Amino acid sequence: MMRYDGKAPRAVWPKRSGAWLSPSAHYRLRPEDPKVVVLGGGSGSSAVLQGLKRHTAQITAIVTMFDSGGSSGLLREEFGFPPFGDLRQCLMALSEEFGPAATLQSLLGFRFDEDSSLHGHNLGNLMLAALTSLYDVEGAIDQLSRALRVRGRVAPVSLDPADLGAELEDGAFLRGEAVIDLRGSPRPRIARLFLDPAAKANPRAVQAILEADAVILGPGDLFTSIIPNLLVDGIPQALSRTPARLIYVCNLMTKPGETDDFTASDFLGALNCYLGDASIQWAIVNTAPVPRAIREVYARQGAFPVEADVERLARHGIKSRVGAFANGQIPLRHDPEPLAEVILSLIDSEWLPGDGLLLSEMQQVRDLREAVVGYWS
Repeated sequence: MMRYDGKAPRAVWPKRSGAWLSPSAHYRLRPEDPKVVVLGGGSGSSAVLQGLKRHTAQITAIVTMFDSGGSSGLLREEFGFPPFGDLRQCLMALSEEFGPAATLQSLLGFRFDEDSSLHGHNLGNLMLAALTSLYDVEGAIDQLSRALRVRGRVAPVSLDPADLGAELEDGAFLRGEAVIDLRGSPRPRIARLFLDPAAKANPRAVQAILEADAVILGPGDLFTSIIPNLLVDGIPQALSRTPARLIYVCNLMTKPGETDDFTASDFLGALNCYLGDASIQWAIVNTAPVPRAIREVYARQGAFPVEADVERLARHGIKSRVGAFANGQIPLRHDPEPLAEVILSLIDSEWLPGDGLLLSEMQQVRDLREAVVGYWS
């Protein structure tokens, strides 16, 4: 395989809303469906997408592109490809669940043995690498979206290569998403994150945010899946301009080396440091007890249930929706259906995002959205 140099011809895509949805998604689009952006990556975003796709086809998954571990890291280091792992997971989450698409979905999740000559590569990542060589990254996503009959669309947050870096409280630096993700030590804490070099936002991602009715951040690893998207130049600015409601889905468990002892308000506090002028209006927080057997498994790994300190969130002006949102299994994940239902209830509630506008005034919001989109076009 030749080294990918990013010079494959780029297609020119219309700016009309929905123009780059997979063809199978077009016939399911309804004007009244809410436009939802899910910003993140990995298994956390997958749970949100799996639930939402049963209710709307107007979904855009904006995916972090700074993974440096596993199969994605090997392809990046050896051939210069962008990381495909989070893109693949989001494509699988939005794919059709029956017929040929279901068979292809199973293939995308297949992983070769670590001790084989393929070194534990994921087949889906290899397929995206081949498609990227033939088209480009976005062309590869579009081609695979058609084959999977994806309900919605998937967009890299940036097309620029960059490494995730972290400065710790003691002044030490870590470089690479995998190094930060797997360090496992609770001290010293992460003081700040950065990208090296700086990266600019993918125009598709910016357009989706500006047109959205709601932007969902999380769940997922706070410092390696969620915040990296906010380090991309153009993303915080788009979040501050969009009329969309900003909703954060809080993690179920803490993570050793990243969010040790974090409460729900600690997650929001860290997130707000990177949001610029944007602000979260709603937080979705699990308050159902985690079964003892599951708690014990996670405790041995240094992970514990996130405390739902919603009163502190309220003091900072963030409203909360609480309830039972976990699947009750190992690995512990958000249950897609109840999570989707509460997200949609927030989108459909009487008051629109942060503006104090009633539904009867919705046309004014739509006019504002069109003006903003026109400015960025």
